[in-house]
Amino acid sequence: MWLGFCFRQIWAKVVVTALSWRWLLALTALPCFLLLPFFGITPESPRYLCVQNRMSDATLVLERMAKANQSALPPGILTYQREETKVDHHAASSETDHLLPVREKECTDDDDAMSSKSGSVAALRSLLSRKLRRSTLLLWFVFYANSFAYYGLVLLTSQLSDANRSCASGMRHVKSENDANLYKDTFITSFAEVPGLIVSAVLVEWVGRKATMWCLMFICCCFLGPLVLHQNELLTTVFLFGARACAMGSFTVLCLYAPEVYPTSVRSTGVGIATAIGRIGGIVCPLVAVGMLRSCHQVEAIIVFEVVLCLAAVACMLFPVETKGREMN
Repeated sequence: MWLGFCFRQIWAKVVVTALSWRWLLALTALPCFLLLPFFGITPESPRYLCVQNRMSDATLVLERMAKANQSALPPGILTYQREETKVDHHAASSETDHLLPVREKECTDDDDAMSSKSGSVAALRSLLSRKLRRSTLLLWFVFYANSFAYYGLVLLTSQLSDANRSCASGMRHVKSENDANLYKDTFITSFAEVPGLIVSAVLVEWVGRKATMWCLMFICCCFLGPLVLHQNELLTTVFLFGARACAMGSFTVLCLYAPEVYPTSVRSTGVGIATAIGRIGGIVCPLVAVGMLRSCHQVEAIIVFEVVLCLAAVACMLFPVETKGREMN
C-alpha cells in the first residue's frame, strides 16, 4: 500500500504538470482493472465452504493447497461441527474440533442452510445480537474514526502549509505557488507508513491487539497536538510523519483484529459493513481537513482530529475481547 502511495506522488507530479488532475485520476484507476481476472481464480476459504455445507468444494480447495505445498491431507473424511453463532470471549477451542479431517465419519448435513439473501439478513441480525452487539458497534465507530484520521492526515499534509501561508498573509483560498514543496512533503510523509507497520507488527504480538491500537492512537494525538499552533514547514512535516505512522499502524491492527472477532458464518458480513462505515469517515474528513483549514480554523480542525482519535482509543479499550493467541471460530 505504501509503495503504491509513494509511486503515486511521483506519478502525480509528472502527470499533473504535463496534463491535468483528471488524467491523473484516470491513469491511477487503470491498475484496478488488472485485478479483475484474479478474482475468478482466487480460492474460497475452506472454512467458509464448510459453514455453507459445501464439503466437496472445501475438500478440493484443501487438496489444491496441499499439492501447492507438496504435502498430503490427513486421511479421513472432512466434517464440520456447526456451532451457534456466538463468540466465547474466554474459552478457545482447538482448531481440529471445527475443521480438520477426522477418521471414519460421514459428512453431516446442515438442515438449516440458508440462501444467500436470507443468509445475509441472518448474518446482520447475528452482528447485532446480544453476544456480538457491543463488538459490532465499537468496530463500526473505530473503523469510522480510523479512516477519518488516516485520510485526514493525508490531506493535512497538503493543506496545512498552504493554510499557514494564506492565513498569515490575510488571504484565503489562495493556491500555493510552491507545488514542489507540496509533492516533497507528501512523498516524505508517505514513508511514515513503513515504521508504522514495523511498530505495529512488533507490538501486536507483544501487548496484544487492543493495547496496540489505543496506544498508537494516543501517540498520534501527541504528534498532532503541537499543530494547533502554526509551525514551520520542517516541524509540520515531522509531526505529520509521526502522526501518520501511528495512524497507519493502528489501522493495520484494526484490519487484523476485526476478522478475528467474528465467527466464520458472519465474518465477511461483519468486516464488510465495518469497512464500508470506515469509508464514510474518509468521505467526511475533507470537510475538516480542507474546509476548516481554508477558512483559517486550524486550531478547531486539529481539535476535531484529536477528539475523534481519543474517542476511538477509548472504544478500543472497551472492546470485550482480546484476540491475541485466540483460535478463530
